[in-house]
Amino acid sequence: MSCWETFQAYALRSLGYGERLLPREGYDLCQQFTLIGSGLIWNVYFGVLALFTGFFLANALALAKAGRNPWLRKPAEWFIFLFRGSPLFIQFFLAYEALVLLPKAGIEVFGLTVETAWTTRAWAGALFVLVLNTAAYSAEIFHGALKSIPKGDLEAADAYGISGWQKFRRIEWPTMLRLGWPAYTNEAIFLFHATTLVFFSGFPAFQQRGDALYYANYFADKTFNPFIPYPIVGFYFVLITLALIWLFGRINRRLNRHLPSNLKSRIRLRPQLIR
Repeated sequence: MSCWETFQAYALRSLGYGERLLPREGYDLCQQFTLIGSGLIWNVYFGVLALFTGFFLANALALAKAGRNPWLRKPAEWFIFLFRGSPLFIQFFLAYEALVLLPKAGIEVFGLTVETAWTTRAWAGALFVLVLNTAAYSAEIFHGALKSIPKGDLEAADAYGISGWQKFRRIEWPTMLRLGWPAYTNEAIFLFHATTLVFFSGFPAFQQRGDALYYANYFADKTFNPFIPYPIVGFYFVLITLALIWLFGRINRRLNRHLPSNLKSRIRLRPQLIR
């Protein structure tokens, strides 16, 4: 089988397309790059959805923790402490054990039966844990940024008569993002790296459709040589990290575009006149 045929057969295998069985012989570089890259689709799926959903939840938690109402502040503080204080692997394990206890036939809510079997699958249950985990870490980042907003900015807003929602939307929230974005970039990178723990967690791979580390472990067991598949996983994640650094760097420049240090000065040609 040529490399192109291998790519056609296994490029989308992690999604259920192509060959149904894993390769039983050969185990060349083309097979390993293709199958590990196919499993990387699930890592990107977990990372993108968890990052997108966790961002909005983190903003809400940061505002609740910074608020004066104890009924909002205390639950936010305990939520952040709980998910930051316990290992992610333990969170995966406990979540799976809790979801398994749900009734197999579903739960009736107002006369409607809500299916619960899908929650034990990795694409749902593991994603749920990743969202909560990144929301807790990101909320602490944004809470620190919210507390670091210069008082002069807030006093200037009050002097101009800007208050309430308009003050938060135009002053507090953009400044919070600008101050916390470098640390949030690191959290995004760590989140994508943490998606590899899904393979080691209690959530099983469905029909041998796992993530990148699942296929890397398969090749390592078959060839008794972990020094090829695992560096391939590392290579793919280095590419993801570079993409994240570029994307978040563009957003960071957008957030700081108004600062004098980021304004590009125009080159003016001023020739000296001979008198």
